[in-house]
Amino acid sequence: MKVAVLMGGSSFEREFSLASGKRVCEALEEAGHKVVPLDTTSSLVPTLRSERPDVAFIALHGKHGEDGTIQSLLEFVGVPFIGSPASVCRSTWNKDSLHSTMASYRAITGEPPIASWPQGVCIARDAFKDMGAATALDLVEERVHGGYPVAVKPAHGGSALGVHRVDCVEDLGEAILDALSFDDHVVIEQWVEGVELAVSILGTGWDAYALPPVEIVPRNGRYDTQARLEADAVDYYAPLRLESLSNNEAEAQAIRAEIERAALEVYRAYEMCDLGRIDMIWDGAQARVLETAVSPGMTPLSLFPMACEAAGLSLSAVLNELVSA
Repeated sequence: MKVAVLMGGSSFEREFSLASGKRVCEALEEAGHKVVPLDTTSSLVPTLRSERPDVAFIALHGKHGEDGTIQSLLEFVGVPFIGSPASVCRSTWNKDSLHSTMASYRAITGEPPIASWPQGVCIARDAFKDMGAATALDLVEERVHGGYPVAVKPAHGGSALGVHRVDCVEDLGEAILDALSFDDHVVIEQWVEGVELAVSILGTGWDAYALPPVEIVPRNGRYDTQARLEADAVDYYAPLRLESLSNNEAEAQAIRAEIERAALEVYRAYEMCDLGRIDMIWDGAQARVLETAVSPGMTPLSLFPMACEAAGLSLSAVLNELVSA
């Protein structure tokens, strides 16, 4: 098949995307496909119309790649693509949409709830800039359950860009300003400690299934943007270590199964398709969902390829299955 691999773009995550796209191209070529690598410049649509690919694989991260922009464009020009449709991406792109999405899903299905998530508030840049929200930061301690420390992060985006742990109100303003340099909305929510995990998922709807969870253990500090770029900054365990969940093996296996069910609950609630990743923390009692990724990274340090390998699957075989379906 002729596969257009879309990469690069103009978001803050351009370098991640180029690295992902390069590896996707290699994996698809290994599987025998003809690959057309494309940056998302002004020549994208004319090239797509002249090349007429059978399918597109989106290796774009961040704005335009995960917010529904490229998906709606491909839908408009009639190029089939792997991954969730534009309508889904517009929802997953907004980290503040999790509560309402899960509430609607549970009301429809009647399924017992599994996933949980940090509670918090979302405030627009204009509220800070033009409406005086900055004068009310003392309210954060009572608005966010549990008070400090809190997490401050852009409402849209990934790769931990603009994410901060804030321990007191005096440090809140600076963190908010930095988060707003990446987005026009900021989320302030509970800071959750525990075992940091990523659950990659393949499939759609009730046919979707979880790959082995990957445990993320930064060697120094947090799993921030810089740590994601350095090969020796983080230890990854794929699958996760059972002893990180419990000293009792049977209990640990049960917790792992609950973590996977929680990830699938979120994936299905958003109606994500083909592939995705759910990032979460096991806090010792619950699987706390942090965010979703409709276009998971594919670099050598990315979590999705690690999960594939842990499942005994080559990335080439997985991508071949996706584009050939």
